[in-house]
Amino acid sequence: MVEVAQRSDVQAVDALAQSYKDLTQEIGKVIIGQEEVVKAVIISMFSNGHSLLVGVPGLAKTLLVSTIADVLDLDFKRIQFTPDLMPSDITGSEILGDDRKFQFNKGPLFSNIVLADEINRTPPKTQAALLEAMQERSVTVSGVRHRLPAPFFVLATQNPIEQEGTYPLPEAQLDRFMFNIPLDYPSYEEEIQVVKATTALQNYELRNIVTAEEILSYQNLIRKIPIADNVLEYAVSLASKTRPNTKMSTEAVNNYISCGAGPRASQYLVFGAKCHAAINGKYSPDIEDIQAIAKYVLRHRIVRNYKAEAEGITEEKVIEGLF
Repeated sequence: MVEVAQRSDVQAVDALAQSYKDLTQEIGKVIIGQEEVVKAVIISMFSNGHSLLVGVPGLAKTLLVSTIADVLDLDFKRIQFTPDLMPSDITGSEILGDDRKFQFNKGPLFSNIVLADEINRTPPKTQAALLEAMQERSVTVSGVRHRLPAPFFVLATQNPIEQEGTYPLPEAQLDRFMFNIPLDYPSYEEEIQVVKATTALQNYELRNIVTAEEILSYQNLIRKIPIADNVLEYAVSLASKTRPNTKMSTEAVNNYISCGAGPRASQYLVFGAKCHAAINGKYSPDIEDIQAIAKYVLRHRIVRNYKAEAEGITEEKVIEGLF
């Protein structure tokens, strides 16, 4: 176990763990079930990453994101992605002012939390408007760079590609998302609770749990959390194993994967493991923390080949074989 150098850092990790408990409790007033989904979204935000929520319509993806925004003391904007949406509708554009000079009119992207609702309903040209924002936290219009507010998160929802009227996200765009989080149907008992809650008068008030300054401090804290060399090496080896026909690739990867995860996956595995350890009251991550978040990091960074699709081999099955 790697020891934390300063007592203040230990107290900060304890505060982060308490904030996580408070957040999940407050979100639970609205969202029934989906505990793992809520945990993954919070981990990605504390790690300064973006999340892509994937599921069929009607699973409360949008409600989940808006609820998280309500319990965080942050600016929130929702963008409904449609086939006719233009890049300037997201980033903003220059308009001619009263003084006959062009001035930049900020788009909805200039917010702390941006809900990109049904992101795969818009063509790749508009999807690409998010690339610079997600990586550089800035927007360039007419050669002028405009910084986005901090913290900045894109929480996108997506329907499965098999649904009509959808466009698959480019690999470069997918790689910008720290986590790919699948949403499944609720259990029978959870669905009963959902129907009871949504077909009666709702009377709940959500409190702001975490401020922007606290989130920024938590993001800095995650970077400071120490990690043992063997755990870091495990994260890098896990990402390396997904690359077919390399020294570390497995037989399943060589047979079923056409493209593996890049170095950004290794970085997100470490960030995610550090945060996963912190919210569970640990001061340094171990291999189990890497494994706990590995599927979220890797599933959208590996590309199956035709053989895998023909034999019904999923990304999850390949990732499980890496452990």
